[in-house]
Amino acid sequence: MSTGPGLTIATVCARGGSKGLPGKNIRDFAGQPLIARTITQALACPGIAGVYVSTDDEAIAEAARAAGAIVPYRRPAELATDEAGKLPVIEHLVRHLEAQGQVIDTVVDLQPTSPLREASDIAAALALKDRAPLVVSVCEARDNPYFNLVEQQADGLVTLSKGAGGARRQDMPAVYALNGAIYVWQRAALAQAAVRGLWSVPIAPYVMPRWKSVDVDDLEDFEYAQWLHARHAGGSRD
Repeated sequence: MSTGPGLTIATVCARGGSKGLPGKNIRDFAGQPLIARTITQALACPGIAGVYVSTDDEAIAEAARAAGAIVPYRRPAELATDEAGKLPVIEHLVRHLEAQGQVIDTVVDLQPTSPLREASDIAAALALKDRAPLVVSVCEARDNPYFNLVEQQADGLVTLSKGAGGARRQDMPAVYALNGAIYVWQRAALAQAAVRGLWSVPIAPYVMPRWKSVDVDDLEDFEYAQWLHARHAGGSRD
């Protein structure tokens, strides 16, 4: 893989020890380990020079290498706890690569638990990288704070989260949910967000269909994603 100037790389962060679904990152999904789907998708994007995996688990590392990714080290224990944030993990990986002499302009972070995302989604999000320091994948939210999301007040009663309410959902502003599948970072924005947080940088959206936006956290999610994959096999339908 190239190590020339101005690289665009993909990062995949996959910790072992999942409590919701043990071994989920290497569980078979449509004939390959779950993490391998993400690696295969990234490698299918011509603009991505290499795929790098940060993990603390040797079984995940083996599956990642077999799929064509590079696992440059075992993730330090302090970055492999339940409390560790993801942004410091990505920043740690990128800094390691830069210490090896790589010059990195863009980091495409891909969640391994988003199996229904496709290579075309990654490419489309990457094409938006000049719009903002960070591009994130989103899907239209099922619930809307202007229509049916409520907050409990000090007196125990609830009110709409935003706005004064309206007669029809269609009249309300569209709202989106982060689906976690794709983050396209300009290098400087990643460094800033690792210290100050995600919302410290300007963000542009890449909108994905809801069916591609399943995030596998437990067995029910996994089985639902399998059902959606079978239903949409043979061609994506938005």
